[in-house]
Amino acid sequence: MSALLKAELLKLRTTRTFLALTGAAVGTSLLITVLVSILSEPTEESVLTDVFTSDTSSLFILVLAVVGITGEWRHHTITSSLLAAPDRLRFLAAKLIAFAAAGLVLSLAISVTITVVGLIILSIRDLPVPDAGELLEQIARNAVVAALLGAFGVGLGALVRNQVVAVVGLFVLLFLIDPVVAALLPEAGRFSPFGALPVAITDVPPEDAGLPEDIDVLSPGLALVLMLAWIGAAFAAGAALLVKRDLE
Repeated sequence: MSALLKAELLKLRTTRTFLALTGAAVGTSLLITVLVSILSEPTEESVLTDVFTSDTSSLFILVLAVVGITGEWRHHTITSSLLAAPDRLRFLAAKLIAFAAAGLVLSLAISVTITVVGLIILSIRDLPVPDAGELLEQIARNAVVAALLGAFGVGLGALVRNQVVAVVGLFVLLFLIDPVVAALLPEAGRFSPFGALPVAITDVPPEDAGLPEDIDVLSPGLALVLMLAWIGAAFAAGAALLVKRDLE
């Protein structure tokens, strides 16, 4: 398993898609932090949420995980990968762990960057800054969500072999279906692995995260358990399909 995991981590570090999406995640997070820090005047109560929750790593690692698993089929590397590691469950598990780890590391890197930049700008403007304990807790929550969505993306990507269909379908889920369900069926929307559950884990007010104000998010602990259930279900379904699929 360790050899498989090392191979997957090597793939991540050496692919242009990973580098491009990582750069985009860092760039967008930093841009949001700079703009909010310069253009707004957060209060002592709102500064943590306003300035230091602009970590976009969870979105990018989710997309990257879907691209990573479907790319094996698109570039016909799935055959050589499984010849080297015939156990398909172990292969998929290694990918899941690798993308979870990548999400965690990416989120921490982004959090350190936006924390330094945000604190510098707020200090120059003589605006309040959050307590160190609260800031560290928020960084940890963001990292956990990124790791969870990286793992979830692998399970989702394993369900569809066509990369274009998988990515387009993911964006439809993220930006169309999930917001509509949250707005029209808030009782169902609170269990969404794309919106309400990650928001609940980060402990950000729903309205500040773009969710409807009337949605009743779950407690962070329960949301974490349900996210793990979603990951397990997606992994099980994806693994079942992978085991049955012809590699040609």
